[in-house]
Amino acid sequence: MKIGKWKIVIFTWGLLVALVLTGCAGAPLALWNDGAPAKSTLIEYVTAVTSEGSADYIPVERRIAVFDLDGTLLLETDPTYFDWVMFERRVLDDPTCRASAEQTAAARAAQKGVLPPLNKNRERMVSQAYKGMTLDEFEAFVRKFMAEDQPGFTGLKRGDALYRPMIEVVNYLRDNGFTVYVVSGTDRLTVRPLLAALRLPPHQIIGSDSTIVSSRQGDRDALDYTFARGDTLMLGGENLVKCLQMNKVSAIVREIGVQPVLAFGNTRSDASMLNYTICGNRYRALGFMLLCDDLEREYGNMKKADQMRRDCRENGWIPVSMRDDWKTIYGDGVTKRKGSGSKK
Repeated sequence: MKIGKWKIVIFTWGLLVALVLTGCAGAPLALWNDGAPAKSTLIEYVTAVTSEGSADYIPVERRIAVFDLDGTLLLETDPTYFDWVMFERRVLDDPTCRASAEQTAAARAAQKGVLPPLNKNRERMVSQAYKGMTLDEFEAFVRKFMAEDQPGFTGLKRGDALYRPMIEVVNYLRDNGFTVYVVSGTDRLTVRPLLAALRLPPHQIIGSDSTIVSSRQGDRDALDYTFARGDTLMLGGENLVKCLQMNKVSAIVREIGVQPVLAFGNTRSDASMLNYTICGNRYRALGFMLLCDDLEREYGNMKKADQMRRDCRENGWIPVSMRDDWKTIYGDGVTKRKGSGSKK
């Protein structure tokens, strides 16, 4: 009994020391403002669940954290989602793309600020735009798009438009024994090169999926064709799943097989993932929602941010304010230009 009490005393002392060090040089999450509630909550949580002897201790193999991509790790505004703007470029500017009238009309309308509804028809158009490209050709197309200047900002490339404070979170969690997965509504073959800087193994990037076929498969069903020497893998042009809302939960169950203990999102399309993480979990679990409420450094939307604050209160999520919690968004040398902001 005495030994058990000493363990509790030692853990409590260690927790207090960790909290005191939060504001010191070299402390975790240095790009977050001192006193930011989300920062303090996350550091306290990580300290508690990784300290042996703590009542909240979580074994390493169950320390699973899941992150959305657009608006959670990556710029989602000005003008809109990375994958949709890349679709516009493919349809309107790539001479190798045989775009349909429907695709062309949708891309031109989006450039004027009118995106088609997020539904199966929209995803069908996106998947078909890349039909026939080899996997290498598609990755090269993504990387070329990443190398372009990011509209709306100076000193920023599309592929570098990552939220630096959130990259800190990813690295902080990995340093503390967490396995990090990205669960995105963007096609996973787009996300892999886009997040190369995170050094995540490919199998830890989960996203929407389209068919992949063999160059010599023709119209034959995948069950009726055997991949053979000399075959090349190509995009089949058919959307299989859009990894949003309940599809995120299904993907986690299929591909991870373990209920996460941490989840990070930014919109209602991430709500299922966060609720699955924090509801009925055998371990202490948290869900964080980012609020794009910065009008000076980012193209924020206060109406949406205020609604998300209300959603956080109702659902037990922890709000993260880009405006109030972060010292920087994209790092030194990046400035916002006057622009139209989000077209969503």
